[in-house]
Amino acid sequence: MDLIDHLQAIALRIENTKDIIQTEEATKNAFIMPFIQALGYNVFDPLEVTPELAADIGTKKGEKVDYAILKEGKPILIFECKKCGAELNINHAAQLFRYFHVTEARFAVLTNGIVYQFFTDLEQPNKMDEKPFLEFNILDFRDSEVEELSKFAKTTFDVEKILTTANELKYARHIKNILTQWMTAPSDDFIKLVAGDLIAGKRFTPVVREQFAAVTARAFQQLIAEKINTRLKIAMSNEATKPQSGDQEISKETPKKQAESEIVTTTEEWEGFFIIRSILRELVDPKRITMRDALSYCAILFDDNNRKPICRLRFNNPGRLVIGFFNTKEEEKVLIPDVNAIYNYADRLKASLAAYLK
Repeated sequence: MDLIDHLQAIALRIENTKDIIQTEEATKNAFIMPFIQALGYNVFDPLEVTPELAADIGTKKGEKVDYAILKEGKPILIFECKKCGAELNINHAAQLFRYFHVTEARFAVLTNGIVYQFFTDLEQPNKMDEKPFLEFNILDFRDSEVEELSKFAKTTFDVEKILTTANELKYARHIKNILTQWMTAPSDDFIKLVAGDLIAGKRFTPVVREQFAAVTARAFQQLIAEKINTRLKIAMSNEATKPQSGDQEISKETPKKQAESEIVTTTEEWEGFFIIRSILRELVDPKRITMRDALSYCAILFDDNNRKPICRLRFNNPGRLVIGFFNTKEEEKVLIPDVNAIYNYADRLKASLAAYLK
């Protein structure tokens, strides 16, 4: 299994059990040890992964970190663990700070079994930074984040390679946080910047600020959505194929029969498509799961065959998301609250696909 497969398996386990995990020890056993093992380390070999690694630090005797990953007998990565759901606050990482100072490890991790914060010493040598350069949420991650995480795997661990990208990751994360804040609650300085020409000669009164704050936030979000939709269309264009003859319903609702401007693949449809691919990748190569958009629905097909429908995404009505299943001869339409609710119907999607694998 690839790293991403291991992570998805752990994520599924966490989704199913996080509500019953109440202690730090249970979090370690159920979530954190499998995470370390997914990186290729043998959690049952104390020469490779040592729990409760102790060190005398100044006047403090018997200081311990929860886990230390060793290489040639020396720690290269240390973990401070909190119970599932606990807030990750740098003030709760006292042992990490102290142990980082006296050990040769260049990387430290603060985690609650769901979120993993990775620290190093970018600001001052041999002193752990107060802000992480990488944050990985196992319940909500992107491929690019898996790529960064894979640098900590046993087979690819290289201190210098990680450090070369750590600075960039840290700054990029900070900038993304600022941009995210601007998208939802633009600052006065940002509003003045983007609306400068429009309010030239006018006083920046509270009324003007309130007016342009709402417009700026909406414009920002619309721009991002449009850019994402355009990029996704380009990325998926190679998978688009001509409609097969003999299927009147599909052929009537394909881009070949209608002006492209009439069919808009929404961000929610793309998200739904990729969620379905993620679910079904356990059974087949995800490239065999394809999408054909139409005016009334977005068809998810197996092998791009309109006679092998997996489901239909009926997301064209604002605020109303419906998914159609084909476990019977007739399409069954189910209303869902949001795109992520598709995960709740994983079994039905797999059953639809399994019928074509017999």
